[in-house]
Amino acid sequence: MYLSKTEAAVLPRTLGSAARPTPPAEGTRRIWPLLGPAFVAAVAYVDPGNFATNFSGGASFGYTLLWVIVAANLMAMLIQSLTAKLGLATGRDLATLCRERLPRPVTRGLWLQAEAVAIATDLAEIVGGAVALYLLFGVPLPVGGVITAVVAFGLLAAQSRGHRPFERVITGLLLVIGLGFAYTLVGSGVDVAGAAAGLVPSFAGPESLILATGILGATVMPHVIYVHSALTPGRYGDAVTAGRTATGRRRLLRAQRLDVLLAMGFAGLINAAMLVVGAQLFTGTGMDGSLEAVHAGLGEQLGRGAGIAFGIALLAAGFASSSVGTHAGQVVMAGFLRRSIPVLLRRLVTLAPALLILLLGVDPTTALVWSQVVLSFGIPFALVPLLWLTSRRDVMGGWVNRRRTTAVGAVIAVLIIGLNLHLLLELTLG
Repeated sequence: MYLSKTEAAVLPRTLGSAARPTPPAEGTRRIWPLLGPAFVAAVAYVDPGNFATNFSGGASFGYTLLWVIVAANLMAMLIQSLTAKLGLATGRDLATLCRERLPRPVTRGLWLQAEAVAIATDLAEIVGGAVALYLLFGVPLPVGGVITAVVAFGLLAAQSRGHRPFERVITGLLLVIGLGFAYTLVGSGVDVAGAAAGLVPSFAGPESLILATGILGATVMPHVIYVHSALTPGRYGDAVTAGRTATGRRRLLRAQRLDVLLAMGFAGLINAAMLVVGAQLFTGTGMDGSLEAVHAGLGEQLGRGAGIAFGIALLAAGFASSSVGTHAGQVVMAGFLRRSIPVLLRRLVTLAPALLILLLGVDPTTALVWSQVVLSFGIPFALVPLLWLTSRRDVMGGWVNRRRTTAVGAVIAVLIIGLNLHLLLELTLG
Protein backbone atom coordinates (compact mmCIF):
# COMPACT_ATOMS: atom_id res chain seq x y z
CA MET A 1 0.00 0.00 0.00
CA TYR A 2 1.46 3.31 -1.03
CA LEU A 3 0.45 6.76 0.21
CA SER A 4 0.55 10.02 -1.65
CA LYS A 5 2.72 12.82 -0.22
CA THR A 6 -0.40 14.60 1.01
CA GLU A 7 -1.70 11.47 2.71
CA ALA A 8 1.68 10.76 4.26
CA ALA A 9 1.84 14.28 5.68
CA VAL A 10 -1.64 14.17 7.13
CA LEU A 11 -1.51 10.65 8.59
CA PRO A 12 1.00 11.32 11.41
CA ARG A 13 -1.04 14.25 12.63
CA THR A 14 -4.20 12.16 12.51
CA LEU A 15 -2.58 9.25 14.31
CA GLY A 16 -1.07 11.61 16.88
CA SER A 17 -4.48 13.07 17.61
CA ALA A 18 -6.02 9.65 17.90
CA ALA A 19 -3.22 8.33 20.07
CA ARG A 20 -3.47 11.25 22.50
CA PRO A 21 -7.17 11.98 22.90
CA THR A 22 -8.05 14.82 25.25
CA PRO A 23 -11.08 13.91 27.34
CA PRO A 24 -13.56 16.67 28.14
CA ALA A 25 -12.48 16.78 31.75
CA GLU A 26 -8.82 17.35 30.94
CA GLY A 27 -9.24 21.11 30.73
CA THR A 28 -10.92 21.13 34.13
CA ARG A 29 -8.19 18.98 35.68
CA ARG A 30 -5.57 21.39 34.38
CA ILE A 31 -7.44 24.44 35.70
CA TRP A 32 -8.16 23.29 39.27
CA PRO A 33 -4.49 23.31 40.37
CA LEU A 34 -4.30 26.98 39.31
CA LEU A 35 -6.94 28.13 41.79
CA GLY A 36 -6.06 29.87 45.06
CA PRO A 37 -5.03 33.56 44.80
CA ALA A 38 -8.60 34.89 44.81
CA PHE A 39 -9.35 33.04 48.06
CA VAL A 40 -6.60 35.04 49.76
CA ALA A 41 -8.20 38.24 48.45
CA ALA A 42 -11.67 37.05 49.50
CA VAL A 43 -10.71 37.12 53.18
CA ALA A 44 -10.73 40.93 53.05
CA TYR A 45 -14.40 40.80 52.10
CA VAL A 46 -15.37 39.04 55.34
CA ASP A 47 -13.12 40.88 57.79
CA PRO A 48 -14.32 42.09 61.24
CA GLY A 49 -15.46 45.42 59.75
CA ASN A 50 -17.94 43.56 57.55
CA PHE A 51 -19.28 41.70 60.59
CA ALA A 52 -20.40 44.88 62.35
CA THR A 53 -21.68 46.60 59.19
CA ASN A 54 -23.72 43.68 57.86
CA PHE A 55 -25.29 42.76 61.18
CA SER A 56 -26.13 46.40 61.83
CA GLY A 57 -27.76 46.63 58.39
CA GLY A 58 -29.91 43.58 59.02
CA ALA A 59 -30.88 44.62 62.54
CA SER A 60 -31.79 48.18 61.55
CA PHE A 61 -33.47 47.69 58.17
CA GLY A 62 -34.26 43.99 57.81
CA TYR A 63 -33.67 42.67 54.31
CA THR A 64 -33.78 46.12 52.68
CA LEU A 65 -30.03 46.35 52.03
CA LEU A 66 -29.49 42.78 50.83
CA TRP A 67 -29.23 44.06 47.26
CA VAL A 68 -26.30 46.27 48.29
CA ILE A 69 -24.30 43.21 49.31
CA VAL A 70 -25.11 41.49 46.02
CA ALA A 71 -24.16 44.57 43.97
CA ALA A 72 -20.97 45.12 45.94
CA ASN A 73 -19.99 41.50 45.44
CA LEU A 74 -20.50 41.72 41.68
CA MET A 75 -18.31 44.82 41.62
CA ALA A 76 -15.67 42.98 43.62
CA MET A 77 -15.68 40.13 41.11
CA LEU A 78 -14.88 42.48 38.24
CA ILE A 79 -12.22 44.40 40.17
CA GLN A 80 -10.46 41.28 41.41
CA SER A 81 -10.64 39.75 37.95
CA LEU A 82 -8.92 42.82 36.50
CA THR A 83 -6.14 42.88 39.10
CA ALA A 84 -5.49 39.15 38.64
CA LYS A 85 -5.36 39.64 34.87
CA LEU A 86 -2.88 42.50 35.29
CA GLY A 87 -0.51 40.19 37.13
CA LEU A 88 -0.98 37.46 34.55
CA ALA A 89 -0.39 39.72 31.57
CA THR A 90 2.67 41.56 32.86
CA GLY A 91 4.26 39.28 35.44
CA ARG A 92 4.36 42.25 37.82
CA ASP A 93 2.08 43.66 40.49
CA LEU A 94 0.09 46.89 40.45
CA ALA A 95 2.48 48.79 42.73
CA THR A 96 5.49 47.90 40.57
CA LEU A 97 3.74 48.96 37.38
CA CYS A 98 2.72 52.27 38.96
CA ARG A 99 6.37 52.90 39.86
CA GLU A 100 7.47 52.12 36.31
CA ARG A 101 4.79 54.19 34.58
CA LEU A 102 4.21 57.20 36.82
CA PRO A 103 6.40 60.13 37.97
CA ARG A 104 8.35 59.61 41.18
CA PRO A 105 6.36 62.16 43.28
CA VAL A 106 3.13 60.42 42.31
CA THR A 107 4.64 57.04 43.15
CA ARG A 108 5.75 58.27 46.58
CA GLY A 109 2.29 59.67 47.25
CA LEU A 110 0.65 56.38 46.23
CA TRP A 111 3.01 54.49 48.51
CA LEU A 112 2.21 56.68 51.52
CA GLN A 113 -1.53 56.27 51.13
CA ALA A 114 -1.12 52.53 50.51
CA GLU A 115 0.84 52.21 53.77
CA ALA A 116 -1.91 54.14 55.58
CA VAL A 117 -4.46 51.75 54.11
CA ALA A 118 -2.41 48.74 55.25
CA ILE A 119 -2.18 50.12 58.80
CA ALA A 120 -5.92 50.90 58.90
CA THR A 121 -6.64 47.40 57.64
CA ASP A 122 -4.42 45.82 60.27
CA LEU A 123 -6.04 47.94 62.95
CA ALA A 124 -9.48 46.58 62.09
CA GLU A 125 -8.29 42.98 61.95
CA ILE A 126 -6.35 43.12 65.23
CA VAL A 127 -9.25 44.82 67.02
CA GLY A 128 -11.66 42.23 65.62
CA GLY A 129 -9.42 39.35 66.70
CA ALA A 130 -9.03 40.89 70.17
CA VAL A 131 -12.82 41.20 70.55
CA ALA A 132 -13.25 37.57 69.47
CA LEU A 133 -10.74 36.36 72.09
CA TYR A 134 -12.52 38.44 74.72
CA LEU A 135 -15.93 37.04 73.78
CA LEU A 136 -14.72 33.43 73.66
CA PHE A 137 -12.23 33.29 76.52
CA GLY A 138 -12.47 36.56 78.43
CA VAL A 139 -8.97 37.62 77.32
CA PRO A 140 -8.39 41.36 77.98
CA LEU A 141 -8.56 43.34 74.74
CA PRO A 142 -4.90 44.55 74.69
CA VAL A 143 -3.64 41.00 75.33
CA GLY A 144 -6.00 39.69 72.65
CA GLY A 145 -4.58 42.22 70.21
CA VAL A 146 -1.04 40.96 70.83
CA ILE A 147 -2.15 37.33 70.44
CA THR A 148 -3.88 38.15 67.15
CA ALA A 149 -0.77 39.88 65.84
CA VAL A 150 1.48 36.95 66.84
CA VAL A 151 -0.80 34.36 65.22
CA ALA A 152 -1.08 36.42 62.03
CA PHE A 153 2.73 36.68 61.96
CA GLY A 154 2.90 32.90 62.27
CA LEU A 155 0.49 32.48 59.37
CA LEU A 156 2.77 34.60 57.19
CA ALA A 157 5.56 32.09 57.85
CA ALA A 158 3.69 29.70 55.55
CA GLN A 159 4.78 31.93 52.64
CA SER A 160 8.38 30.83 53.13
CA ARG A 161 7.30 27.50 51.64
CA GLY A 162 5.71 29.13 48.60
CA HIS A 163 2.35 30.61 47.73
CA ARG A 164 0.38 27.37 47.90
CA PRO A 165 0.76 26.67 51.67
CA PHE A 166 -0.25 30.26 52.48
CA GLU A 167 -3.27 30.01 50.19
CA ARG A 168 -4.33 26.74 51.81
CA VAL A 169 -4.14 28.18 55.32
CA ILE A 170 -6.12 31.29 54.39
CA THR A 171 -8.69 29.24 52.46
CA GLY A 172 -9.08 26.97 55.49
CA LEU A 173 -9.80 29.95 57.73
CA LEU A 174 -12.28 31.25 55.15
CA LEU A 175 -14.06 27.91 55.32
CA VAL A 176 -14.19 28.17 59.13
CA ILE A 177 -15.89 31.56 58.78
CA GLY A 178 -18.35 30.12 56.27
CA LEU A 179 -19.19 27.11 58.42
CA GLY A 180 -19.75 29.34 61.43
CA PHE A 181 -22.35 31.39 59.62
CA ALA A 182 -23.91 28.36 57.93
CA TYR A 183 -24.56 26.95 61.41
CA THR A 184 -26.04 30.24 62.59
CA LEU A 185 -28.13 30.66 59.43
CA VAL A 186 -29.69 27.21 59.84
CA GLY A 187 -30.76 28.19 63.34
CA SER A 188 -32.19 31.58 62.38
CA GLY A 189 -33.94 30.53 59.18
CA VAL A 190 -34.65 32.72 56.15
CA ASP A 191 -37.73 34.68 55.18
CA VAL A 192 -37.73 33.85 51.46
CA ALA A 193 -40.26 36.55 50.58
CA GLY A 194 -38.33 39.15 52.58
CA ALA A 195 -35.05 38.13 50.97
CA ALA A 196 -36.59 38.37 47.50
CA ALA A 197 -37.91 41.86 48.29
CA GLY A 198 -34.46 42.84 49.59
CA LEU A 199 -32.94 42.12 46.18
CA VAL A 200 -34.91 45.04 44.71
CA PRO A 201 -32.86 48.27 45.03
CA SER A 202 -34.45 50.56 47.60
CA PHE A 203 -33.67 52.54 50.73
CA ALA A 204 -35.47 53.19 54.00
CA GLY A 205 -34.51 56.78 54.61
CA PRO A 206 -31.22 58.70 54.89
CA GLU A 207 -29.78 56.41 57.56
CA SER A 208 -30.11 53.36 55.33
CA LEU A 209 -28.33 55.23 52.53
CA ILE A 210 -25.43 56.00 54.85
CA LEU A 211 -25.22 52.39 55.98
CA ALA A 212 -25.44 51.14 52.38
CA THR A 213 -22.55 53.42 51.51
CA GLY A 214 -20.60 51.98 54.40
CA ILE A 215 -21.28 48.41 53.24
CA LEU A 216 -20.07 49.23 49.74
CA GLY A 217 -17.05 51.18 50.95
CA ALA A 218 -16.00 48.40 53.33
CA THR A 219 -16.42 45.73 50.67
CA VAL A 220 -13.99 47.03 48.05
CA MET A 221 -10.72 46.78 49.96
CA PRO A 222 -7.85 48.60 48.23
CA HIS A 223 -5.05 46.58 49.82
CA VAL A 224 -6.18 43.29 48.26
CA ILE A 225 -6.05 44.86 44.79
CA TYR A 226 -2.29 45.13 45.32
CA VAL A 227 -2.04 41.69 46.91
CA HIS A 228 -4.01 39.83 44.26
CA SER A 229 -1.96 41.31 41.43
CA ALA A 230 1.19 40.18 43.26
CA LEU A 231 -0.04 36.62 43.85
CA THR A 232 -1.03 35.69 40.31
CA PRO A 233 2.33 35.91 38.46
CA GLY A 234 4.14 33.46 40.73
CA ARG A 235 1.05 31.29 41.24
CA TYR A 236 0.42 30.73 37.53
CA GLY A 237 4.04 30.13 36.56
CA ASP A 238 5.31 31.76 33.38
CA ALA A 239 1.93 33.19 32.49
CA VAL A 240 3.44 35.90 30.29
CA THR A 241 4.95 33.31 27.96
CA ALA A 242 1.88 31.05 28.05
CA GLY A 243 -0.38 34.02 27.34
CA ARG A 244 1.30 34.94 24.06
CA THR A 245 -1.07 32.62 22.26
CA ALA A 246 -4.83 32.96 22.19
CA THR A 247 -5.19 29.37 23.46
CA GLY A 248 -2.86 30.02 26.39
CA ARG A 249 -4.69 33.22 27.32
CA ARG A 250 -8.06 31.50 27.21
CA ARG A 251 -6.88 28.73 29.53
CA LEU A 252 -5.35 31.09 32.07
CA LEU A 253 -8.32 33.44 31.96
CA ARG A 254 -10.70 30.53 32.56
CA ALA A 255 -8.68 29.53 35.61
CA GLN A 256 -8.46 33.09 36.91
CA ARG A 257 -12.17 33.80 36.38
CA LEU A 258 -13.20 30.53 38.02
CA ASP A 259 -10.94 31.35 40.96
CA VAL A 260 -12.56 34.78 41.37
CA LEU A 261 -16.08 33.46 40.86
CA LEU A 262 -15.73 30.76 43.51
CA ALA A 263 -13.86 32.88 46.06
CA MET A 264 -15.88 36.09 45.73
CA GLY A 265 -19.12 34.12 45.47
CA PHE A 266 -18.34 32.34 48.74
CA ALA A 267 -17.44 35.63 50.45
CA GLY A 268 -20.66 37.16 49.14
CA LEU A 269 -22.72 34.31 50.60
CA ILE A 270 -21.08 34.83 54.00
CA ASN A 271 -21.84 38.56 53.92
CA ALA A 272 -25.42 37.87 52.88
CA ALA A 273 -25.75 35.34 55.72
CA MET A 274 -24.65 37.99 58.23
CA LEU A 275 -27.35 40.39 57.07
CA VAL A 276 -30.01 37.66 56.91
CA VAL A 277 -29.28 36.51 60.46
CA GLY A 278 -29.36 40.12 61.64
CA ALA A 279 -32.67 40.69 59.87
CA GLN A 280 -34.24 37.49 61.20
CA LEU A 281 -33.20 37.85 64.82
CA PHE A 282 -32.62 41.51 65.60
CA THR A 283 -34.97 43.66 63.50
CA GLY A 284 -36.94 45.95 65.81
CA THR A 285 -34.97 44.96 68.91
CA GLY A 286 -32.94 48.17 69.05
CA MET A 287 -29.63 46.31 68.94
CA ASP A 288 -26.75 48.73 68.37
CA GLY A 289 -24.87 46.50 65.92
CA SER A 290 -21.73 46.19 68.03
CA LEU A 291 -19.84 42.91 67.94
CA GLU A 292 -20.50 42.34 71.65
CA ALA A 293 -24.24 42.94 71.19
CA VAL A 294 -24.41 40.53 68.23
CA HIS A 295 -22.62 37.83 70.21
CA ALA A 296 -24.93 38.26 73.20
CA GLY A 297 -28.03 38.39 71.01
CA LEU A 298 -27.13 35.20 69.15
CA GLY A 299 -26.63 33.41 72.44
CA GLU A 300 -30.02 34.56 73.73
CA GLN A 301 -31.93 33.80 70.53
CA LEU A 302 -30.29 30.59 69.30
CA GLY A 303 -28.38 29.25 72.28
CA ARG A 304 -24.78 29.21 73.44
CA GLY A 305 -23.59 27.29 70.36
CA ALA A 306 -24.55 30.14 68.03
CA GLY A 307 -22.61 32.64 70.13
CA ILE A 308 -19.55 30.38 70.07
CA ALA A 309 -19.84 29.90 66.31
CA PHE A 310 -19.95 33.69 65.87
CA GLY A 311 -16.89 34.14 68.08
CA ILE A 312 -14.90 31.46 66.24
CA ALA A 313 -15.82 32.95 62.86
CA LEU A 314 -14.80 36.42 64.05
CA LEU A 315 -11.50 35.04 65.38
CA ALA A 316 -10.74 33.28 62.10
CA ALA A 317 -11.54 36.49 60.22
CA GLY A 318 -9.20 38.50 62.44
CA PHE A 319 -6.33 36.03 62.09
CA ALA A 320 -6.63 35.54 58.33
CA SER A 321 -7.29 39.12 57.30
CA SER A 322 -4.53 40.46 59.56
CA SER A 323 -1.93 38.24 57.89
CA VAL A 324 -3.16 39.34 54.46
CA GLY A 325 -2.98 42.99 55.56
CA THR A 326 0.65 42.59 56.65
CA HIS A 327 1.45 40.90 53.35
CA ALA A 328 -0.15 43.86 51.57
CA GLY A 329 2.25 46.20 53.33
CA GLN A 330 5.19 44.15 52.08
CA VAL A 331 3.85 44.18 48.53
CA VAL A 332 3.28 47.93 48.33
CA MET A 333 6.69 48.84 49.77
CA ALA A 334 8.53 46.44 47.48
CA GLY A 335 6.52 47.58 44.47
CA PHE A 336 6.52 51.35 44.96
CA LEU A 337 10.00 51.76 46.49
CA ARG A 338 11.88 48.56 45.59
CA ARG A 339 12.67 48.23 49.29
CA SER A 340 11.57 45.94 52.07
CA ILE A 341 11.76 45.76 55.85
CA PRO A 342 11.71 42.66 58.09
CA VAL A 343 8.21 41.27 58.54
CA LEU A 344 8.61 41.41 62.33
CA LEU A 345 9.36 45.14 62.21
CA ARG A 346 6.34 45.75 59.99
CA ARG A 347 4.22 43.70 62.36
CA LEU A 348 5.32 45.89 65.29
CA VAL A 349 4.66 49.12 63.38
CA THR A 350 1.14 48.11 62.36
CA LEU A 351 0.41 46.66 65.81
CA ALA A 352 1.11 49.91 67.66
CA PRO A 353 -2.01 51.91 66.60
CA ALA A 354 -4.32 48.98 67.35
CA LEU A 355 -2.82 48.38 70.76
CA LEU A 356 -3.02 52.08 71.57
CA ILE A 357 -6.73 52.11 70.77
CA LEU A 358 -7.33 49.00 72.87
CA LEU A 359 -5.31 50.37 75.80
CA LEU A 360 -7.19 53.68 75.71
CA GLY A 361 -10.48 51.84 75.97
CA VAL A 362 -11.92 53.14 72.67
CA ASP A 363 -15.10 51.31 71.68
CA PRO A 364 -13.96 48.50 69.33
CA THR A 365 -16.93 48.80 66.98
CA THR A 366 -16.35 52.56 66.64
CA ALA A 367 -12.70 51.88 65.84
CA LEU A 368 -13.77 49.38 63.17
CA VAL A 369 -16.10 51.90 61.54
CA TRP A 370 -13.48 54.62 61.38
CA SER A 371 -10.88 52.23 60.02
CA GLN A 372 -13.27 51.60 57.14
CA VAL A 373 -13.51 55.34 56.58
CA VAL A 374 -9.73 55.50 56.18
CA LEU A 375 -9.89 52.57 53.77
CA SER A 376 -12.46 54.39 51.66
CA PHE A 377 -9.83 57.07 50.96
CA GLY A 378 -7.56 54.41 49.48
CA ILE A 379 -10.00 52.89 47.01
CA PRO A 380 -9.58 55.45 44.18
CA PHE A 381 -5.78 55.34 44.45
CA ALA A 382 -5.80 51.61 43.66
CA LEU A 383 -8.85 51.30 41.43
CA VAL A 384 -8.17 54.16 39.00
CA PRO A 385 -4.56 53.07 38.20
CA LEU A 386 -5.84 49.50 37.79
CA LEU A 387 -8.39 50.55 35.17
CA TRP A 388 -5.84 52.80 33.44
CA LEU A 389 -3.21 50.06 33.17
CA THR A 390 -5.53 47.23 32.11
CA SER A 391 -6.99 49.39 29.32
CA ARG A 392 -3.55 50.05 27.74
CA ARG A 393 -2.45 47.70 24.98
CA ASP A 394 1.21 48.66 25.42
CA VAL A 395 0.99 47.27 28.96
CA MET A 396 -1.39 44.34 28.53
CA GLY A 397 -0.76 43.22 24.96
CA GLY A 398 -3.37 40.64 23.98
CA TRP A 399 -4.79 40.73 27.52
CA VAL A 400 -6.03 44.33 27.18
CA ASN A 401 -9.56 45.10 28.38
CA ARG A 402 -12.41 45.23 25.96
CA ARG A 403 -13.93 48.68 25.74
CA ARG A 404 -17.13 47.65 27.48
CA THR A 405 -15.12 46.13 30.33
CA THR A 406 -13.27 49.41 30.84
CA ALA A 407 -16.55 51.32 30.60
CA VAL A 408 -18.22 49.15 33.24
CA GLY A 409 -15.13 49.46 35.44
CA ALA A 410 -15.21 53.24 35.09
CA VAL A 411 -18.87 53.36 36.12
CA ILE A 412 -18.08 51.21 39.17
CA ALA A 413 -15.16 53.47 40.08
CA VAL A 414 -17.30 56.61 39.85
CA LEU A 415 -20.05 54.99 41.89
CA ILE A 416 -17.72 53.77 44.63
CA ILE A 417 -15.85 57.06 44.83
CA GLY A 418 -19.09 59.06 44.92
CA LEU A 419 -20.71 56.92 47.59
CA ASN A 420 -17.61 56.88 49.74
CA LEU A 421 -17.28 60.65 49.52
CA HIS A 422 -20.91 60.85 50.57
CA LEU A 423 -20.18 58.60 53.55
CA LEU A 424 -17.17 60.67 54.55
CA LEU A 425 -19.16 63.87 54.38
CA GLU A 426 -21.99 62.39 56.45
CA LEU A 427 -19.59 61.13 59.10
CA THR A 428 -17.62 64.37 59.15
CA LEU A 429 -20.70 66.56 59.42
CA GLY A 430 -22.31 64.32 62.01
